[in-house]
Amino acid sequence: MPTPAAATATAPALTEIPTEPAALMRELRGIDWLQLLETWGLKLLAAAVIFLVGMWLAKRLSAGLERVLGRTHADATLGGFLRRASYAAMMVLVIITALTSLGVNPTSMLAVLGAAGLAVGLALKDSLSNIASGVMLIVLRPFRDGDFVQAAGLEGVVEEVRIFQTRMRTLDNRLIVLPNSLITTAPIINFTAKPHRRIDIPVGVGYDDDLKRAKQILLKIAQDHPHVLPEPAPSVIVSKLSESSVDLILLAWTKTKDFGETKSDLTEAVRTEIIGNGLNIPYPQRDLHVYHHNSDGTPLTDIITRGVADDGDVAKPPA
Repeated sequence: MPTPAAATATAPALTEIPTEPAALMRELRGIDWLQLLETWGLKLLAAAVIFLVGMWLAKRLSAGLERVLGRTHADATLGGFLRRASYAAMMVLVIITALTSLGVNPTSMLAVLGAAGLAVGLALKDSLSNIASGVMLIVLRPFRDGDFVQAAGLEGVVEEVRIFQTRMRTLDNRLIVLPNSLITTAPIINFTAKPHRRIDIPVGVGYDDDLKRAKQILLKIAQDHPHVLPEPAPSVIVSKLSESSVDLILLAWTKTKDFGETKSDLTEAVRTEIIGNGLNIPYPQRDLHVYHHNSDGTPLTDIITRGVADDGDVAKPPA
């Protein structure tokens, strides 16, 4: 059995790391710096050149793509999105090429990037949902900048569609920032998508009024307004027989840009002309029938007076 001393003598000696400045300088002098520079210096220089030139080309090509789309009168939001997306894709290729020039295996690098992308995707699934919805909004174009829309139950003028969110401005100048996923999962109403819109103005007239006369007055109001289109022609329909009125609806078409002003003018004119021509705009009312006698002929005034005066303390007269 070998002794501890023998085992110590036969064990291989470990290379000691120099700690003294003089020893460290001797180790540094022993390095072949020229060979190290030839091996890694040129690779680092090539990688830096590839990265800088690639970044410059990516910027120029992505900006050129946006200019080409602008010449074809494409939407500005679509052009900006494609510029950013193309720049990001080209930069990924540039980085992979630069790392490959340093000797990094691209297959293993892509595997690492794929695993990292999967982890990030699971952690940021809500953000990725907004990105996917933003792409759908930009590609499908349910609305454009400047359109007045109702999205996710909110109304406003679209200011900008971004990759994560959409910015809208209400009529009272409030800013609404909506995540894109909320917009694509709810109905979208675009009020300015079509050049023309129909105005519906409900009007109630009394049962004793002349219905034909009321319809003629409403049609004349619409025909005399300068913003009401002659085609399709204005019309009046009877929509309902309500408890207190006969409900009519004035239908008139106008340009989308004149919708609000025209509707306000017609509503005011309807009220003025209907009342000015002796017709009624009735309000909800009920008829109350008061009976002055009981079923046996006793006046109700006697019953009410007796009920108020008799509190139970008055002695009943003898029979």
